[in-house]
Amino acid sequence: MCGRFAQQRPASELAEIFNAEPLVDDPGPRYNVAPTDEALVVVQREDRRGVTAYRWGLIPHWADSAKVGSRMFNARAETLVDAPAFRDAFQRKRCVVPVECFYEWRREGALRQPYTIGRADGAPLVLAGLWDGWRDPATDTVRRSFTIVTSAPNETMATIHNRMPVMLPESAWSTWLDPDNHDTESLQTLMVPAPDDLLTMHPVSTAVNVVRNKDESLIEPVTAGAPADGQLPLG
Repeated sequence: MCGRFAQQRPASELAEIFNAEPLVDDPGPRYNVAPTDEALVVVQREDRRGVTAYRWGLIPHWADSAKVGSRMFNARAETLVDAPAFRDAFQRKRCVVPVECFYEWRREGALRQPYTIGRADGAPLVLAGLWDGWRDPATDTVRRSFTIVTSAPNETMATIHNRMPVMLPESAWSTWLDPDNHDTESLQTLMVPAPDDLLTMHPVSTAVNVVRNKDESLIEPVTAGAPADGQLPLG
């Protein structure tokens, strides 16, 4: 599962990393991106690759309402071929979501302790995603949204949660992003747990539990079990 993450790098820097065009104004660093927020993603259409911003929580093109997107922020890798909400996007609308880290929670006594998980070398995590466009009947405008693909955990993540986002190595970026690649059987071979030595994690403040908290202090290490100022442990 992946329910919160941080994006710090500007769109221009991401464009250099992914050999893409920056197609959106830089939103600035954000340390607590939550479902229904706009977030930076990398997409490709034909030979043009761009860094843009889509809403987190995929709204299938056939949906009656945008509300369904609030539940579609993750997609299980094992069911992409068959799941009605994701199978079309898996065929031809794939994206990557570059993040500095994501958050996960582990119950420690009476507290659900948040942890931040990132790469040990400080490079961005490149998460496998799917996107879709939905036409809002009220405004006749197209709203584009995305979801993050998850898999079984590696040994590092298994100490916290039974799912983790799929993380793509650089060698797989072009294969995943290519909209003309419809070989879903081959694509599924990419959806495996990340190597155990790729990740580092540490406990962070329970302030991240509140979506309005957005500052850099959210990713700073704390002593596990210590609640944020003015907050009580979650039961």
